[in-house]
Amino acid sequence: MRRKFSGRSLFGTMIGAALLAGCVSSAALVPAPRQAQTAHNGSGAVTVPIGAPVRSSAPPPRGTLDPGFRRPAPGLGDRIASLWRAFPGKTGIAVQRIDGEWAITQRGADLFPQQSVSKLWVAMSVLDAVDDGRISLDQKVRIGPEDLVVFHQPLAARVRSEGVVTMSVRDLIETAITHSDNLANDSLLRTVGGPNAVRAFITKKDLGSIRFGPGERLLQSATAGLTWQQSYSAGRNFQTARAALPMATRQAAMNKYLADPIDGASPAAIASALTRLARGTLLSPASTDYLLGVMTRTHSGPKRLKAGLPPGWQFLHKTGTGQDLNGMTAGYNDIGIATAPDGTRYAIVVMMGTTTSSIPARMALMQAVSGAVAEFHGQ
Repeated sequence: MRRKFSGRSLFGTMIGAALLAGCVSSAALVPAPRQAQTAHNGSGAVTVPIGAPVRSSAPPPRGTLDPGFRRPAPGLGDRIASLWRAFPGKTGIAVQRIDGEWAITQRGADLFPQQSVSKLWVAMSVLDAVDDGRISLDQKVRIGPEDLVVFHQPLAARVRSEGVVTMSVRDLIETAITHSDNLANDSLLRTVGGPNAVRAFITKKDLGSIRFGPGERLLQSATAGLTWQQSYSAGRNFQTARAALPMATRQAAMNKYLADPIDGASPAAIASALTRLARGTLLSPASTDYLLGVMTRTHSGPKRLKAGLPPGWQFLHKTGTGQDLNGMTAGYNDIGIATAPDGTRYAIVVMMGTTTSSIPARMALMQAVSGAVAEFHGQ
């Protein structure tokens, strides 16, 4: 893997001069948000109390901090800005040093469609309920044909074959995160108390600009311009009904969603939430270790952010991908935590709100962002 590259040259040969269109902001280098009790201030330095075993060791005394603790390596912000400017469509980037005091953002405060990234907040809400004694990881959840959803739901094959499936909360979290299974996720959502329970968790933890939608069925049907019917969960009934709509109806529904995504979140808020998760300030130590471990087993998006990191780095993450319309994808995302060989950790977020770029080009941007973090690490 090449470690030295220019963001402009990477995309110049791929996409050309037209890539400079549609971008609206300049680079932002901001202090990392404070801990939960002061996160609403949006600025300030933090000292990181980190413990075992999936977390890095606590930072050394102030007099011996490594240069990258208080500020990013010279040139990293410019590299991220160059990559961002060169990519078409509405794109947001955030990089935050978890064991440090800084963050870099591009359109960091804007809301982007999360799609399956929001499964992370469902899992956190469930684990928060576990921490409070309201739910057990071994609790059984019944899943029947009336619970089937739409799009990616491998678990649905078992339901159709067996009629009713019973799974533990633990297994549902594993399936929802590692396989991005919509049925497993909505089953967890139902178990924890529905969308309002997740919104209450987000408010309780002061996560900032992170919204949570109405669940997979209502979110996807509204984005397509449909009113949900349970028959849409069978086969390709949803896709058939969507294709039968007038294009004007579909475009209007998509435009409404993109203008104010009901599941929208800002890259900066997500990076801050990942940082707080890794630091152990969102969940109990046991739930923190468990969720971070689950995220290391994510199957989706192997050629997104993860592929840009060199050997020796570790990465745990959650992807999200929205519906397509006329070659445009409403949400193409990857968010995660990268750990360098020396234990230093970075939250990395890349979100594409709207893009008509090819999938290889999207993945190339993500790889370039994570690759830049690795290249500049320790400089």
